[in-house]
Amino acid sequence: MTSMGWRGQPSTLLVFSLVNALFGALVCVSLAVPSVHAQSTTELDELRSEIESLKQGQKAILKELLELKKRIPRPIRRETQPQELSTTDIDIDGAAFLGDPDAAVTLVEFTDYQCPFCLRYSVVTKPRIVETYVETGKLRYMIREFPIASLHPQATKAAEAALCAGDQGKYWEMHARLFANQKRLQPQDLRTYAEELDLDTAAFNRCLEGNKYAARVRQDQKDGIAAGVRGTPTFFLGVTDPKDPGKFKATRMLSGALPFDAFKRTIDELLADAAKGS
Repeated sequence: MTSMGWRGQPSTLLVFSLVNALFGALVCVSLAVPSVHAQSTTELDELRSEIESLKQGQKAILKELLELKKRIPRPIRRETQPQELSTTDIDIDGAAFLGDPDAAVTLVEFTDYQCPFCLRYSVVTKPRIVETYVETGKLRYMIREFPIASLHPQATKAAEAALCAGDQGKYWEMHARLFANQKRLQPQDLRTYAEELDLDTAAFNRCLEGNKYAARVRQDQKDGIAAGVRGTPTFFLGVTDPKDPGKFKATRMLSGALPFDAFKRTIDELLADAAKGS
């Protein structure tokens, strides 16, 4: 994001810089007045008039700048409280998952491999979720791809690489490798990671270069937008429906690289709901 902050809106720093510049100019002009005592009365009166006119003009500009500052939007803050949803259907057919497929609660993450917030979450928060809920059989953890190409030009191909690795049973290994090397996601890097993971590199390269999963990634993006994804990472949670394994009815949504406690509260509430319904 540039110094403009929001498209068409100057940043607070820019506004204050302009204000300071105007005050500086006003001081400089004011300090110049004593040097004109040797001038004639008429010239002195004209100079005073010009200074007064300049002051009034600067006051008007300053007022406009201060009004403009008020219209600058405040930074968007990520809320740690989950947004309750009126049962949003998320397609999870064929999505990579960790844990027991019949776990009481399901979590679906929409991720971008070049997103710094996704990286932070994957390093700081996700391991605790896996240890506390996935490995104990309470949570089914799933991934859908949401590369934001306008910000992260290598993220789309990285998402396809993870899915290609999934063809050989190593989606999660590639998933981890991509985040561990977030600044190195060029096509040659992806082929190198496939070699390091002992994949059939010929099959992997055919998959990647043939754009096998390009349509799948686009569909993930469309479904995410329809569900309310506006940035990454975004998470949808709800009680698992064992009667419909290809669909997921989300009742909670969380956004951002949130701390473990934010997820713990939500997951525990849903586990309690699942226990009541069983």
